[in-house]
Amino acid sequence: MQMTGAQVLIQALLDQGVDMIFGYPGGAVLNIYDALYERRAEMRHIVTSHEQGAAHAADGYARSTGKTGVVLATSGPGATNLVTGIATAYHDSVPLIAITGNVPTDLIGRDSFQEVDIAGITNPITKHNYIVKDVNELADIVREAFVIANSGRKGPVLIDIPKDVTAAKTEYSKQPLYVPRKNPVPSEDDFSLALQAIARSQRPLIYAGGGVVFSDASKLLAAFSKKISAPVCVSMMGISSVPYNDMLYLGMIGMHGTSTANIAARDCDLLIAIGSRFSDRVAGNRSKFAANAEILHIDIDPSEISKNVNACLSLIGDAQNILKVLTEQCEQKTNSDWVHKLLYHKAHNTLPNACDEHDLSPREIITKLQTVAGEDALIVTDVGQHQMLTAQYYPFTSPRSFISSCGLGTMGYGMGAAIGTKVGNPHRPVALITGDGSFHMNLNELAVAVSNDIPIVILIMNNGVLGMVHQWQRLFYKERYAYTEINRATDFVKLAEAFGAVGMRLDKRSEIESTLTTAFQCGKPCVIDCSIAVKERVYPIIPPGGTEQDMIFSD
Repeated sequence: MQMTGAQVLIQALLDQGVDMIFGYPGGAVLNIYDALYERRAEMRHIVTSHEQGAAHAADGYARSTGKTGVVLATSGPGATNLVTGIATAYHDSVPLIAITGNVPTDLIGRDSFQEVDIAGITNPITKHNYIVKDVNELADIVREAFVIANSGRKGPVLIDIPKDVTAAKTEYSKQPLYVPRKNPVPSEDDFSLALQAIARSQRPLIYAGGGVVFSDASKLLAAFSKKISAPVCVSMMGISSVPYNDMLYLGMIGMHGTSTANIAARDCDLLIAIGSRFSDRVAGNRSKFAANAEILHIDIDPSEISKNVNACLSLIGDAQNILKVLTEQCEQKTNSDWVHKLLYHKAHNTLPNACDEHDLSPREIITKLQTVAGEDALIVTDVGQHQMLTAQYYPFTSPRSFISSCGLGTMGYGMGAAIGTKVGNPHRPVALITGDGSFHMNLNELAVAVSNDIPIVILIMNNGVLGMVHQWQRLFYKERYAYTEINRATDFVKLAEAFGAVGMRLDKRSEIESTLTTAFQCGKPCVIDCSIAVKERVYPIIPPGGTEQDMIFSD
């Protein structure tokens, strides 16, 4: 049937199972928006306050549901406003389709109004990008974009469509639902070498990353760890891959990880890394990280093997498939001395409590949040001290329940991501834990939550400073607090009410549970201004370039 390019785009998205798009209108995408309006009964569209918020919403939607997020923006500044969101998804391997309009093809390269080379700009932060110059190729490009975004290591793909292409007509045939390309499968020899290493190991440690979460391999990871009696630590991306109360769970590893996890990495004789990339926040000193261990690296992306830390052995492929084979073929092990040593250390070296028992503690708020919201809750964070405290203290029990910008560390990520998370999971409680610095960056998205009846609970850990940078200035810059003590006069309760949301203030420990209960029961977007002391810190911390021997536990 004859369709315009804009109609082809919307139909192709529907054929790929898309029923939700986030975005912002503009001149170069008017034809697309007109076609989207025609199909509004089949595809929901949420207009955000800013294109960056739309990109983060698509990201949160994708992380929490396992589906592909889709974001739409106009040319020029609309497209460039997506860049941070695309980069955020790229760093954390999130499947995202970013669709941008552009000026007509005969105006490209002429410095036209709202013209920008968005394909060139985003080339380093996408798996692939397209400039569609022929309407007859558009449907195939859309389907291929979904294949690329979801094959191997997942990530964002950009499709840039000039306005005349959206107006041109072509014949359209229904597109089959995309099928990701087949993942590589390790050879029998590679499996044999890995199984031999596991068999001879007496002190194995599993280091799980986001690849375990995104391949839906959490149950297999638990079975594998128990069969070989290997404790499990996680990167920040790997949080929620293991229930917090699993006996073999040691917590997060790295800069703000637990002392037990970091000591386990030092003392293990086999480190099994699954879907993780040994970032500088985990392996601060790469030459000394797990220096006494053989390293078996399991990853879907061959470029990650030995990129940061040399691996003795590797298995390239999907974490779920590889863990299934290893669990079936490995022998049952006990490693009782090793396990008992680490569990004893964990029991006697817990994370710090509040700096002052009389102050309102972010740790206490975070731990009581689950009591009120329930195990089914989805927790979104921005970036800073509150993010690390959430990673350390929130009792996660199910995968895909921790939504955070871990690789790029994007302040202002939280509001958009929380909206996308709630839209994708309307029957689950969603809470955003943020700081006053991060919230100021994208608080305009609160208007979107209100106008679209998206009931999220927003907890602002408000200490009047840029907490994490302020802490680094205390530790490493001789307490020269250069431009981090911002002390803005924003009244977050009045701000929330001005947007049409519910605003609440929390400044007493005795009111934590009652305030949280009221917030979740109100059925509207709710902002809670939590008055936190400036002296609250995130400990432990390993200084940049350090090891577990350099770990700092207090001021």
